[in-house]
Amino acid sequence: MWKQSYEQLIFLQDSSVGLKAIIAIHSTKLGPALGGCRMRQYGSDEEAIDDALRLAKGMTYKSAMSGIPYGGGKAVILSHPGQGPREALFQALGRQLQKMQGGYITGMDLGTSVTDMDWIRLQTPYVTDTSGSLGAVNDLTATMTAYGVFLGILTALKRVFGSGSAERRTVAVQGLGKVGYQLCRYLYYAGAKLIVADVDPVRVQKVVSEFGAIPKHPDAIMSEPCDVLSPCALGGILNDRSISGLHCRIVAGAANNQLTESRHGALLHDRGILYAPDYVINSGGIIVTAAELNGGDAATAQQNVEKISGTLTDVFQTADARGLPTADAADLMAEGLLGI
Repeated sequence: MWKQSYEQLIFLQDSSVGLKAIIAIHSTKLGPALGGCRMRQYGSDEEAIDDALRLAKGMTYKSAMSGIPYGGGKAVILSHPGQGPREALFQALGRQLQKMQGGYITGMDLGTSVTDMDWIRLQTPYVTDTSGSLGAVNDLTATMTAYGVFLGILTALKRVFGSGSAERRTVAVQGLGKVGYQLCRYLYYAGAKLIVADVDPVRVQKVVSEFGAIPKHPDAIMSEPCDVLSPCALGGILNDRSISGLHCRIVAGAANNQLTESRHGALLHDRGILYAPDYVINSGGIIVTAAELNGGDAATAQQNVEKISGTLTDVFQTADARGLPTADAADLMAEGLLGI
């Protein structure tokens, strides 16, 4: 099925360093494919392939909705026992990117770091988020991703409650990595009450200490009563079971591919829960990357991130006009921009 809608699916294996990786290119219609490189342990090769494919497609739609001249791709490195040193893994990936001659440009993602990107840079220029780059300085990529999600939350609050203020609103944040932490910081200073969860207790304690957040077990936060549920960890967390247990008015978070299946957007809609489509509001990182690639600065990147609020408003208005769930309205708009 992927051959019908994806341009490339590359399986990369280098037994000399223990590398197993997948590169998925969804579309280069609007420009070279952009998308981070993530590294994690998967339950199977099939799970890794599905993750790469879904993430690459999301990056295509994200670029289109952000108005940047790039397509969508993704690389995933399968973490497994016995693999070689990280430097060897990422240099091997860099050699593959060099063969692609700019058709795919990668950067940081879940489980990867600036150091990893520096190792890729030893083999190819087709990488961002390296030491000293715009995205890496002061964690600008994570900060602007969080800022865009924060603006999306305010826009959704205005839609549901008539006021775009987070003051005294309860926001449950699932996942406290770099983006989740920065989102909590924005929300705290905006006066929100925070409920948080993460599999790492150190991250939880940091947010509790700094922002007065209320900690919850990771298994419990999805059903926690709140105004806004903000998924900021892995995708695929909105499904038949989890949606039936939600006690929120809004879902707006940084995680990619939050809907397990496209029909779950309609299920949220039917329950009266406003969904801020993930690739619309979590596009701050790719906006920073585009600015970096085109010689822009942090101020330019932030100005472009601030356009997310208007784009999300357009999605809400399109959903109303067409009688669609917001997830379907966003897809319709993105596909119109892509001419598909």
